[in-house]
Amino acid sequence: MNGTISKRCGCRDAKTGKQLNNSCTKLKQRRHGYWTFVQELPPREDGTRRRFRRTGYEKRDDAQNDLDKVRGLLNITDKDDTEGRRRLGDLLETVSASKVTLPEYESTKRKFSAGQSLTTHTTVGEWLESWLAGKKRLRKSGKTRYDVDIRCHLVPRIGHIRLDRLTVHHLNVMFEGIEETNEEILDNNILRRTALDELKLIPWKRAENRRRRKAMHETIDAMPGFRRVTGLSSQHHIKATLRASLNDAIAQGHITFNAAKYVELAPAKRPKALVWEPHLVEEWLRTGEKPSPVMVWTPEQASEFLDFLAERGERLYGLYHVITFRGLRRGEGCGLRRADRNRQRGTLTIATQLVQDGWDVVESAPKTDSGERVITVDTYTAEVLDETRP
Repeated sequence: MNGTISKRCGCRDAKTGKQLNNSCTKLKQRRHGYWTFVQELPPREDGTRRRFRRTGYEKRDDAQNDLDKVRGLLNITDKDDTEGRRRLGDLLETVSASKVTLPEYESTKRKFSAGQSLTTHTTVGEWLESWLAGKKRLRKSGKTRYDVDIRCHLVPRIGHIRLDRLTVHHLNVMFEGIEETNEEILDNNILRRTALDELKLIPWKRAENRRRRKAMHETIDAMPGFRRVTGLSSQHHIKATLRASLNDAIAQGHITFNAAKYVELAPAKRPKALVWEPHLVEEWLRTGEKPSPVMVWTPEQASEFLDFLAERGERLYGLYHVITFRGLRRGEGCGLRRADRNRQRGTLTIATQLVQDGWDVVESAPKTDSGERVITVDTYTAEVLDETRP
């Protein structure tokens, strides 16, 4: 299927008005006319013929270069690969009709070898949805977290972009947009909180006050509800989700570059844990503000808490006692079963945990192998467990 190159022009016959095309006598002039190439393509699925035609070249060499590119694309597969050549023909027919730039050889070969469609382009959103659906080994809670990152952040902001055209700039713009949204959320939260405080100050009695309260209620109802900002830890998780999905896209031959790898975010520092020293307790009682997001009880405070539960006959006292004295995580303590206790050996086996998955609570194995362990039970804790109601 050799292609042909010819020179044509738009001159018309003075008598008939028809275009002269390649019969114009001026075509011998160097600057007159334009070059065109035609390449026969593999037949369509129904057997009909088709051609790739492109025109408008000022130089013959330019037409020859593009003809060679078309031939190179057709030679990605062997001549006896009828189905493969038809796929390449479909691609080139689409390119010819839409008059877009010829596809790159390497990227086309990669897609062809991976069995991907050559005539459609996967968007970031489409890839993320199919990627998450294929993660069969993920824990339910982990899949929910990925889903939140994808559904609430990645798809709304970059889901429309072609997967093979995603750049670091796109991701920088996305995270800048998240920060701008955070500022809007903080401003809206302040306005709503201020309005609620003003509502509390309006008396209930008298018609005038009732009208003021009604107007304030309408104002508050029109405001956005309270929302949480997307903090740095969440932003790093969003980046990690995207990076993992793009790594798999590279492995499957969809792309060759992981843009998420080169995005820089401010470090997400974990809040420093502080002990509830007496002066910090006094400050908290005075202002109502916690000194740190993570506060740790002193042994005396933990003892006071357990004594309070015991005095009021708290049904879950045994759970709090085991967590306090044996250092269990919340999910591990809640997931303890009576079958996990060995009375003869005085041990508890940590074999399962309860974790929050959105609004649901699900049972699962510990996250790591080291999480599955056997812990000893002291005599006093054993007595507490014996007294704990089922």
